[in-house]
Amino acid sequence: MKYDFLIVGAGFAGSVMAERLASQLNKKVLVIDKRNHIGGNAFDEYDKNGILIHRYGPHIFHTNNEKVFKYLSLFTDWEFYEHKVLAKLGEDYYPIPINRTTINKLYKANFTTNDEVKEFLNSKKERRYPIRNSEDIIVNQVGYDLFEKFFKHYTKKQWNIEPKDLSPAVCGRVPVRFDNDDRYFTDKYQFMPKDGYTKMFERMLTHKNIEIRLNTDYFDILSDEKYNFLIYTGPIDRFFNYKYGKLPYRSIRFEWKNLNIEKVQPVGVVNYVDPNKAYTRVTEYKHLTMQNTRTTTISYEYTQADGEPYYPVPTEESHATYHKYQHEVRKINNVIFTGRLATYQYYNMDQVVGAALKQFEEYL
Repeated sequence: MKYDFLIVGAGFAGSVMAERLASQLNKKVLVIDKRNHIGGNAFDEYDKNGILIHRYGPHIFHTNNEKVFKYLSLFTDWEFYEHKVLAKLGEDYYPIPINRTTINKLYKANFTTNDEVKEFLNSKKERRYPIRNSEDIIVNQVGYDLFEKFFKHYTKKQWNIEPKDLSPAVCGRVPVRFDNDDRYFTDKYQFMPKDGYTKMFERMLTHKNIEIRLNTDYFDILSDEKYNFLIYTGPIDRFFNYKYGKLPYRSIRFEWKNLNIEKVQPVGVVNYVDPNKAYTRVTEYKHLTMQNTRTTTISYEYTQADGEPYYPVPTEESHATYHKYQHEVRKINNVIFTGRLATYQYYNMDQVVGAALKQFEEYL
């Protein structure tokens, strides 16, 4: 059988493209994924204790993009959820992003206005110019003490690279606040899919023109399938057979525990910013899914170099390598590269969906 489109990867990028092509253009689409499930890293499932867990770590949907929200709402109802994160420093918990509550608790202060916090941080920050790396961007905002306590060791554990050697975009993703807003995100739309992400993907891909094959590696079927156009969401370096070398990624090893207690953490995610803890964060999924169960399931995250690619490592060297692959992309017709891995970008879910919708409209 000949397909109009072969789509490599059943995560957000591949699934959005497949759904739009099938439903809007009546194209015949084959979606393949080397894993045994759809949904990519957003895949969720019920564990043996009946708790809905995110198998690849917490995925919190948030966006200011109304178009993206309306599109995904075609495939799911939503539960309102505002994500909160605490940093565990010593024996105490502190709100992250840093805000007035964080400052007051850490420094035993009693600031009551935004201006007081600004003035305090102005007295602590060190002018760094130009901003060249992740250390610069934080020290320039809040000073070295807060950088060391909340960013330095956590970032080193996460990336195995000193912040001074990482792109400013890494630590710059987390804002600094002067008020008491302890939400992790401030986006207009903050929800979780009511029945979970996997159900949303199932509805997205349920179309007579879409065929799905799991446990199928694109590079094993290169000569087997007939198709007119390829949409590739896998690692870009793998596509070109590592012609310019492997692009570095950080992966994650998860350690799962079910505890005979209703809840164990005050919030869904706790970041462990001390250097003496090997794991970076602990997630308690019931906070995210709002389930009522007798027990609770948590995951410990240990970042590592090997394994499934999660996070592109944003260094000058890796960007230079990526640009070489990007140059190769421009030489190819009838292939679209989209998604985190194919564009070597640290995208949020809504950004991946938005990019896929834009590519569908522009190129197809």
